Amino acid sequence: MRQSAGIGRARIASRFLGIALVLASFSGVAPVGAQEPHREVLSQRFQAELEALADTIDGVLGVTILDLESGNVYSVNPTLVFPQASAIKISILVELYRQVDAGLLRLDERLPVQAADAAGGAGVLPFFGDGTSQLALRDLAVLMIVLSDNTATNLLIARVGMEQVTRTMADLGFPSIRLQRRMIQTRESARGIENIATPADAAGLMERIHRCALPIRDSLCEDMRTILEIPRTGTLPSGTPSGIPLAWKSGSLEGVAVAWGIVNLPGRPYVVAAMVNYGEGDAAGAALRQIAALSHAYFARLARSTPHGARVPLPVLLETRGGVPNP
Repeated sequence: MRQSAGIGRARIASRFLGIALVLASFSGVAPVGAQEPHREVLSQRFQAELEALADTIDGVLGVTILDLESGNVYSVNPTLVFPQASAIKISILVELYRQVDAGLLRLDERLPVQAADAAGGAGVLPFFGDGTSQLALRDLAVLMIVLSDNTATNLLIARVGMEQVTRTMADLGFPSIRLQRRMIQTRESARGIENIATPADAAGLMERIHRCALPIRDSLCEDMRTILEIPRTGTLPSGTPSGIPLAWKSGSLEGVAVAWGIVNLPGRPYVVAAMVNYGEGDAAGAALRQIAALSHAYFARLARSTPHGARVPLPVLLETRGGVPNP
């Protein structure tokens, strides 16, 4: 059964809105609050679209979407725990940069790549495993995020500590984000030892990354986001127009598709954490592409809209708001 979904609702009580409308009839100017019910209609429709998708896809959907301007939350099954596949690598990246900020590690520290380190699945490092190659920690992080290199990931897990990644996630307030095995360990997965998270916690971590609200100084946080924004193809980009910066990571296993991302839509940035399991064929990936497209359509509508729902060029709208998007 689908869990109840939460949505941020209108800010103005009906009796105050009524008073404002009466006053406006004398002044000839409609108050800003008079347009809020229209946006509430759009908000409810977006939530309904997510719920309809959850009811029709082949598999189980969990999603949390955060409006980074208004704080509104749209969700379906936000507290269900899902396997994360390679999306869990964002938590490893955060822990790497936390330890660098704490002076425990250096991004230019170099690690040897041995043949014994080679892991299955995605990546190129197994071709470097002659025992003479060495790569900096930041280089390994780039390979882990951009190519989803599992050998680079395992080297970083060994360096920062598997248990420490999970401990830091709990300290940040995201206890469901748990790194519990290396890549790729199918026997451990079969025993139920999986890397896991909920949509709510994944979205919360991405919001903290967006705001640099982490135990990481701003310059390092910005470098971490630079890695996450390196262009590549996948489920979120396929549903988002080109040219919009995305800080994201996806993951997939048979029957599973996951994506955590910050969509830096000008005038209306938002976070998406979407997860599907028990899918057949491409059902899980298709659902994530639909969520990406639905989310962009909704937030793009808000990004250029005036309080009356008309659309104007974004630079003009931002100028009238003092450069601050209107929630």
